[in-house]
Amino acid sequence: MKPHPVYAVRGEGCRVWDADGVVRIDCINNFTSQIHGYGHPAIKAAIQEQLELGTAFGMPTESEIELAELLCERIASVETVRFMNSGTEAVMNALKAARAYTGRAKIAKVEGAYHGSYDYSEVSLDPTPENWGGVQPASVAYAAGTPRGVTNDVIVLPFNDPEGARRLIEQHGDELACVLVDPMPNRAGLVPATSDYIRALREASTKVGALLVFDEVITLRIGYHGAQPFWNVEADLTAMGKVIGGGFPVGAVGGRRDVMDVFSPLRGKPALPHGGTFSANPMTMRAGLAAMKLLDREAFARLDAIGDAVRDGMRASLRRHGVPGSVVGCGSLLKVHLTEREVSDYRSALPDTTEAQRLNAFNLSLLNRGVMAASYGLMALSTPMTDSDVAEIVAAMDGAVQDVASLM
Repeated sequence: MKPHPVYAVRGEGCRVWDADGVVRIDCINNFTSQIHGYGHPAIKAAIQEQLELGTAFGMPTESEIELAELLCERIASVETVRFMNSGTEAVMNALKAARAYTGRAKIAKVEGAYHGSYDYSEVSLDPTPENWGGVQPASVAYAAGTPRGVTNDVIVLPFNDPEGARRLIEQHGDELACVLVDPMPNRAGLVPATSDYIRALREASTKVGALLVFDEVITLRIGYHGAQPFWNVEADLTAMGKVIGGGFPVGAVGGRRDVMDVFSPLRGKPALPHGGTFSANPMTMRAGLAAMKLLDREAFARLDAIGDAVRDGMRASLRRHGVPGSVVGCGSLLKVHLTEREVSDYRSALPDTTEAQRLNAFNLSLLNRGVMAASYGLMALSTPMTDSDVAEIVAAMDGAVQDVASLM
């Protein structure tokens, strides 16, 4: 952030203190992971208790069983779980598991969708009109040095185009290990997938013998049972992270038992060996278990209510000040788009120069009014937020929209 970043020194509840002593409401909470804000007593107690017992061991602990049981109980499609240390690792191991299970090399993913920093999953993360291809999206490398073989093994699907996605999956079906999808992809606009789109992915992947992999690293926070019930679907594999770690680094892959058996060492060398020095460490497991227990149905109802209040408040501000834009999202997640277009996918969500300038002005104004959001318009709310906090957020957003209007 120019001319210098804001350095955090302390967090409490839904607020963060920076190095200059400025206090702000945190509406991004470590990029959606801190759903209970900072310093929740139950999470602190779990961490302090485990700290006295040991932070990491080269052997399993009961804590990972307890968190795994909770996740299996919550997510209908998950029968067994394996833990790792980040959302990137979770997606990476889900893709590797799909390859190990199917014996196929290629994956299909949605254009503009972010799934961490694994070479394959970051293909076509930020294509531009100059290279994104026509009706069939091109497979575009994200990072310099990405091998050509990576882009050759990734089929890029148009988002919210059921027939287009179905056609590509069936065209490449005998080579596809899996279809990877985030049902509400953040970098692609946070627009929810349509029911028809998810149904098309499920039916087409089943037809060609590929696995359907849900990336719920972020969307697990939108409902008690995760995102899949919202779309009436059960994935073959689910990648998880963020909120399941209670503020500590975490990732997890879960799914059908027969697919997850590729990790099993019970019959000799597994089809997919997996290890990690800090995977399933008890500090993360205990913090995550405490955090997930706090995310009961009442907590989700509260998050839904404050999410609706902030989205409605922002929409009212856009109308009041005559600024073109929309607000999308679900539950505790929302994203602001300052464009006249209807946003339905990555291409329609990509701001032009004027829209990008407006969004930059909006975010800077929010920051100066005491509210932190992601630079690209994403906001994530947390359970410590009171009605007074919500009113403060809505007021700051209204002032920021007014500032944008003054530049038009």
